[in-house]
Amino acid sequence: MPSAASRRVGVIGAGVSGVVTAAHLLAEGLDVTVFERAPVVGGVWVWESRVPHEPTYPSAKPSVAESTFFEAATNGEKKAWLSEPTPAYDSLKNNVPTELLETTLNPLKPGTESFVLHNVLKDYIQDTAEKTGVTKNTQFNTRVEHVFKTGDKWKLVSSTWDEAKGEAVSKEWSFDSVIVASGHYHAPRVPNIRGLSEWKSKFPSRIQHSKSYRNANGYENQNVLVIGGSASSLDAVKEIVPVAKKVWQSTRGGAFDLPVADSAEGSIGNATLADGTVIKDIDRIVVATGYQFSLPFLVEYHRDDVKAPDADEKVLVTDGTQLHNLHQDIFYIPDPTLIFIGVPFYTATFSFFEFQAIAAAAFLSGKAKLPSVEAQRAEYSERVKAKGFGKKFHARLGEDLEYAAGLMKWVNEGRDPADRKPDGYSEKWIADRERLRHNPDPKNSLFEKTKI
Repeated sequence: MPSAASRRVGVIGAGVSGVVTAAHLLAEGLDVTVFERAPVVGGVWVWESRVPHEPTYPSAKPSVAESTFFEAATNGEKKAWLSEPTPAYDSLKNNVPTELLETTLNPLKPGTESFVLHNVLKDYIQDTAEKTGVTKNTQFNTRVEHVFKTGDKWKLVSSTWDEAKGEAVSKEWSFDSVIVASGHYHAPRVPNIRGLSEWKSKFPSRIQHSKSYRNANGYENQNVLVIGGSASSLDAVKEIVPVAKKVWQSTRGGAFDLPVADSAEGSIGNATLADGTVIKDIDRIVVATGYQFSLPFLVEYHRDDVKAPDADEKVLVTDGTQLHNLHQDIFYIPDPTLIFIGVPFYTATFSFFEFQAIAAAAFLSGKAKLPSVEAQRAEYSERVKAKGFGKKFHARLGEDLEYAAGLMKWVNEGRDPADRKPDGYSEKWIADRERLRHNPDPKNSLFEKTKI
């Protein structure tokens, strides 16, 4: 690879994972370009009243996902839908205390409460981007269409809205490395529940995915079925219960009352569940079944027809339940110049992703060397045996300290003492975590559930 000063890196996404990544790359002297579909920095924390398109029922294949809406749009619609609205609902707050989210790049404002509305975190991310020089290195209103390798270079094709021309203009870029930091809350997963698509077709306004949920308006005096047990579904239930006539919440594996299987039968107004229970007179359904991993700009790395356990050593996405062949959830094992930041969940996201960003910057600056491919494969295989395939593969519940310490040990091996990075989470972070764990905010039960 070329020297750090001349090494060009493309970062996809300007949410928190993209911002912390670009900031650490810039600090190492790399030439960085960030691509962001929205007109501003902030990712999922950018709220707007405009709601996303409803997904197809059942959801589209991971290799396509929500990209179909942009491709099908007329020129007049493309400007509006170049950036699909985020899932941020009116009352969205963090479910991990801000004390544990704070990055080393930018302190939170004094007096910031532990749990805050979306706009506070959006402002924090934007402020971090400004202070670290990320904003001025970002291409806004720009959608990444295709990423592919030619020789030793990554080619990236983007579409940017040109106001003068009234159309999206394509451009091809060349990079030594591409980092995907686009998150995994953009491609809804809608299970193939029998009868659901027919219901959606006949009564489209009566069913919505939680991605397009904004508030409880319209649910007054309604019988509501919420399918799924995600954090967003819990918040939706809390808001809908006080105004609805009756609310049922159903999950496949959670501690709720009515488990729904993908084969459950449905008819207009009624739902027959896997255990034979029949729910009658349903007015509205919220589908809160989460999201699937989807990288439509890396379509050659998708295999929609393959189940996760049958993935080969090159594929990235199969059935959308996980990403394959990543070392430490970061480096693509066949070619580590393709990097992912922000894949794990059940973590203290902002600060956790910063450790991943530091690791990526250390590798791309030439200050840290990855283990052999054989060693990476062996470690990956052991993790598969321990965790299995699917979404749980990326769950890092309770692993924050060990994961961060392991990454930083690798980053600091042989490093100049004057350039040494933190050994992991600080003593203050650990103390805050213990304090908050024993004295959680009573309004925020998810902190206890998450147990980071």
